[in-house]
Amino acid sequence: MLKSFFRFALILAFIGLILGAAAVIGLYQHFAPTLPNVETLRDIKFQTPLKVLSSDGKLIAEFGEKKRTPITYEKIPETFVQALQSAEDSRFFEHYGIDLIGLSRAAYQLVSTGKIKSGGSTITMQVAKNFFLTRERTFERKFSEIFLALKIEQSLSKQEIFELYVNKIYLGHRSYGIQAAANVYYGKNIDELSLPQLAMIAGLPKAPSTFNPITNPTRAIERRNWILGRMHSLSYISLEESKEAQQAPVTAKYHTTEIELYAPYIAEMVRSELYGQYGDELYTDGFTVYTTLNSKMQSAANTAVRNGLVNYVKRHGYRGPEKQHNIADLSPEEVTTLLKKETSFAQLEPAIILNVDKKSATAQRKNGEVVTLPWEGLKWAKKFKTVNYAGPMPKNAAKIVQTGDLVRILNTGEYWELSQVPKAQGALISMTPQSGAIRSLVGGFSFTHNKFNRATQAHRQPGSNFKPFIYAAAMENGFTPASIINDAPVVLQDKGLDGNWRPQNSSKKFSGPTRLRVGLYKSRNLVSIRLLRSLGFNKGIEYLSRFGFDPKKLPANLSLALGSADVTPLELVTGYAALANGGYKVEPYFIDRINDQYGQTIFTTNTPIVCHDCSAHTNENKAADPTAASTTNIASRIMDKRTNFLLYSIMQDVIRRGTGTRAKVLNRSDLAGKTGTTNEQKDAWFTGFNNKLVTTSWVGYDQPAPLGRSEFGGTAALPIWVDFMREALADTPEAPIPRPNGIVQVRIHSSTGLRASSKQSNTLYEYFKAEQTPHQGVAENASSNGQSTEDLF
Repeated sequence: MLKSFFRFALILAFIGLILGAAAVIGLYQHFAPTLPNVETLRDIKFQTPLKVLSSDGKLIAEFGEKKRTPITYEKIPETFVQALQSAEDSRFFEHYGIDLIGLSRAAYQLVSTGKIKSGGSTITMQVAKNFFLTRERTFERKFSEIFLALKIEQSLSKQEIFELYVNKIYLGHRSYGIQAAANVYYGKNIDELSLPQLAMIAGLPKAPSTFNPITNPTRAIERRNWILGRMHSLSYISLEESKEAQQAPVTAKYHTTEIELYAPYIAEMVRSELYGQYGDELYTDGFTVYTTLNSKMQSAANTAVRNGLVNYVKRHGYRGPEKQHNIADLSPEEVTTLLKKETSFAQLEPAIILNVDKKSATAQRKNGEVVTLPWEGLKWAKKFKTVNYAGPMPKNAAKIVQTGDLVRILNTGEYWELSQVPKAQGALISMTPQSGAIRSLVGGFSFTHNKFNRATQAHRQPGSNFKPFIYAAAMENGFTPASIINDAPVVLQDKGLDGNWRPQNSSKKFSGPTRLRVGLYKSRNLVSIRLLRSLGFNKGIEYLSRFGFDPKKLPANLSLALGSADVTPLELVTGYAALANGGYKVEPYFIDRINDQYGQTIFTTNTPIVCHDCSAHTNENKAADPTAASTTNIASRIMDKRTNFLLYSIMQDVIRRGTGTRAKVLNRSDLAGKTGTTNEQKDAWFTGFNNKLVTTSWVGYDQPAPLGRSEFGGTAALPIWVDFMREALADTPEAPIPRPNGIVQVRIHSSTGLRASSKQSNTLYEYFKAEQTPHQGVAENASSNGQSTEDLF
């Protein structure tokens, strides 16, 4: 009887097994046609934000709603793997995608309660759900999840599956993936976290809101400690390690993405440039853009522009507080509330004056700290009246600030100083002249305050900063550094100008017959005008266009010689790059390369570069045809290298003895440059260079207005340039433009520009092209068309 029962039971079990297998096969045949191809997981692209980095890998900006940094399995700490297994799937490395014990438990719950309380999902099943399925709780979705998990296990390794899971999951506060979660909650990378911190993150996938250590620390600790207990029971950690970790306090707090280099103008340039190509995918496809910025130079540029504009403010006086608050009955917390409504601009912090003494004042910062403004930080603040006039120097603090004043303060490193947001603006851009790579760019005093990028978008008159190109054209057409041009008043009837024009020098003085070299380094306007008139507008404009200036925007009148064309700082520094690199045309660029989210380079810039040893590609002595097509990445020569050297030599004198002598403080002999100031001091410029770096600085108002009658290129823009170059060139060897073959030195008379005899005094040495050396006592030709020197009088 008993034997017959067991035989019957065995038959039933066998029939059940067959029926079960048939059911599974039937279900698989039903779902198989609708299951997606799991091989697509090998090429999955995670929604990852755009990252913009400096050339040396410092984070400048991040664009995108989801915070995610994909990580490979090899970089995941083993302790975290164990913690996540303990929390989500302890038999992950043993099963084949489904956990029969877990599924049985889920089935029992369904039978006993009539509801699906736990899904019995493995990590593989969650990968199937997260990548291919919806979140609805239905039997159909569950079967699809099971069969997909089985297919995934057949196609991918356990490590690949685990990597997909930890990079996909949402973990709260817009963080997706464990690396982003480590950054958000702890400000660290995942491999830098402690055991309790790793366990805390391992507890988040189940319910990121419920177990969030920032918003719900009590529940988060409970979840963390349960995981630590599981890790001990699974023999991943000792009892002592588990107990010690469970006693650890919650250290999580919200961390924003840490910007390592402040360069918002270049970040916006990158975003704008690439959005036109990629559209909204730019913010989700995980591109990493390496810019050409040098972090050291960019930081120096930020500081130089800020300090230059703050010092401009100090020269013209204090305009008074931004607001006045009655704080007599306010607590420190209420004062802090007022300050939190204000924004900091370029390290100028908002503060409220609490107390005023004879020679100092105390102020409360936004963070509640009370600081002292000593007399050293106050005494500059004479009262502003106009850009040309200010009140007398103050004698005590009460003449400057009052209790309740909302002011700006700046930490000088030694003390807190009263400051104010400048109304004038500034820009700085530096470039490697051999390639056109932008090394630093500042588009204004504060991107937060005003996002207009003056380095690339502000079209302003360059004034005398434009003169070197006129002088270069002249020396390409027969003039020499010793050519004599009359610096004398003249009344011009120019069809391109309204009525008669009486140009003057900024000093209102004239020097008479002047050597070309002196005309440039002393910035004599009448010399430049006579040079352009000798050249002719067509020849002058054609030559200027070689340097990248749009000929349609160059006025066909003599004011062009004084820099009346509207150009941007970017256009100007690009033109100067040819003067710095020996006479080659380069194109500016700011994106060096782009990597995809897997680290593979998908774009590399291939702009023309200067190649001094590539004589097979370009005539080393003559300018190339700028319209000629080029299929190589070698820059075209646009300027005779001897002309380039002569101009460089003259522009060195701008710093040695001309309008740019403030740059002598750098104590370098390889620097050359030119100041620029427009009518009524509405724009102040300085552009300077050596063979390795060229930099332009500009100061002016967005709506053109006088900076002040004492503000010139040498006083407003040059100090910014000097401060920048001091840091940018620190510890770098001198890099002069080398003297080329075909240049000779001749002893000349300083007044006539002619070769001097051995008996003459007032002589000096001058550089010439070998075929243009002057003869003793014989007037040299001023131009290649035979026009004599006298015609320039």
